[in-house]
Amino acid sequence: MLIPFLIMLREGLEAALIVGIIATYLRQTGRGAWMPLVWIGIFLAVSLALLAGAGLQFVSAEFPQRQQELFEALVGFVAVAMLTWMVFWMRRAAQGLRGELTGALDQAFAHGRQHTWALIGMVFLAVAREGLESIFFLLAVFQQSQSHGAPLGALLGVLCAALVGWAFYRGSLRLNLKHFFRLTGLFILLVAAGLFAGSVRALHEAGLWNHAQAVVFDLSDWLPLDTALGSLFAGIFGYYPTPSVSELVAYLGYLALALCAFFWPRGQALPASAAARG
Repeated sequence: MLIPFLIMLREGLEAALIVGIIATYLRQTGRGAWMPLVWIGIFLAVSLALLAGAGLQFVSAEFPQRQQELFEALVGFVAVAMLTWMVFWMRRAAQGLRGELTGALDQAFAHGRQHTWALIGMVFLAVAREGLESIFFLLAVFQQSQSHGAPLGALLGVLCAALVGWAFYRGSLRLNLKHFFRLTGLFILLVAAGLFAGSVRALHEAGLWNHAQAVVFDLSDWLPLDTALGSLFAGIFGYYPTPSVSELVAYLGYLALALCAFFWPRGQALPASAAARG
């Protein structure tokens, strides 16, 4: 429940932040009459995300077991790629996001009647991107964790993000975006490492990856998956009591590269060796 909540809180907050900046700018520049276009963009984006999620879930349910494992692996890899990109994009863009959006709005309104579609398109793309990313995250998390509280956690995350977005729009909330995205970004990289290792495991179960399958250690007697703590660790960190060599290498390798890039000072180039690996 915690992972879907935090992922949807962050994803929803990114979308709410962008929409909030657009709505605030429209209000401050006397263009409040154009707010219905913002809602149209939100509605279209949410509809697309829900349809995509329903379609992926329906398609996966029709697969035989081996193909389901392959689908789980592919969804996991896509989710890891999107999570990683999201963390580093927001780390870079949070500072200048307001200026970029308001500049784009000014340019759209300078083109006469085209601003109608431009405004809808800006909101649609912002919300749809976060919505489609969320679909892949949630599918990956739901497939690797059978917790019944996961959907509730995701819903609560969306609701909290909407409340924060509304408070931001009303001017009653001043959020330190740099610290928020840094803390949640670090946490999400840990989640992504677990998803990556779980996807490697799914590839093995699909029969497509059979290398380095020796079990590194066995914690089944110490921390079984069917205990509350085991389930919590599995949901948050991708814990598995009997990891193979390939799973452990995938987990630690991803985490080492991601954390190195995450903590590397902005404005400085990575070492040549790290850049070549990335």
